Amino acid sequence: MSVPAEDASGRSDRSHEGVVRVVPPTPGATRIVLIRHGEARCNRNGVVGGRKGCTGLTALGTRQVNALADRLFESGELREATALYSSELARAADTAEKLRPVVGAGPAALGTVRRRCELCELHPGEADGMTWDEVVQTFGIPDWDEDPAAPIAPGGESWDGFVRRASDGVRALARAHPGELVVAAVHAGVIEATMISFLGVPAPVRRRGWVRIAHASMTEWEWIPAEDRWILLRFNDSCGVPRD
Repeated sequence: MSVPAEDASGRSDRSHEGVVRVVPPTPGATRIVLIRHGEARCNRNGVVGGRKGCTGLTALGTRQVNALADRLFESGELREATALYSSELARAADTAEKLRPVVGAGPAALGTVRRRCELCELHPGEADGMTWDEVVQTFGIPDWDEDPAAPIAPGGESWDGFVRRASDGVRALARAHPGELVVAAVHAGVIEATMISFLGVPAPVRRRGWVRIAHASMTEWEWIPAEDRWILLRFNDSCGVPRD
């Protein structure tokens, strides 16, 4: 953004300040870029995608991640990253591996993708690998508006438990990399959990589906450790990524 021009009296026209601002990087802050995986087979087939049900990306999902990789190669916007993480589920791990050549200073400098269970989608317990229709018939679907502490299925997580686990997992990444840029291939639910936790979304709004997060999109946070404050820098950035 250009500096406002001064009028004849020497005063700058700053009437737009607060509406359009350029925010410089905060010294000492950590940046976390959360990338949702490309379209997965479990997404396409309506299957609960835990460790059993997740079988990786579809052909479209692969094209989506490759398109994002092309953009990152051209822009270099994640070239300063010092670490690349993913969840332990195949769709996120596949996404991270495809992005590895264009994150940081290259694979040799970046090292391996670091997989973390805390970055996984909601743990589905006995629902893993079932179709959603089978889940409804077998267990029903918990009303998380009424009881967010109810598990999705026996052995599975509740919504509240998942939000705590996933947002704490992202907090742990920030603390482990003070002042750095970190990238993580994760899931829509993990990104949603950070928004609920870091932005203080009130309880009546905390239900799945209140935001839509595109496949192979980027959401970026800045964490200021001195204040333990989170700033949302961008959300759902999927420029150049095909939808079909």
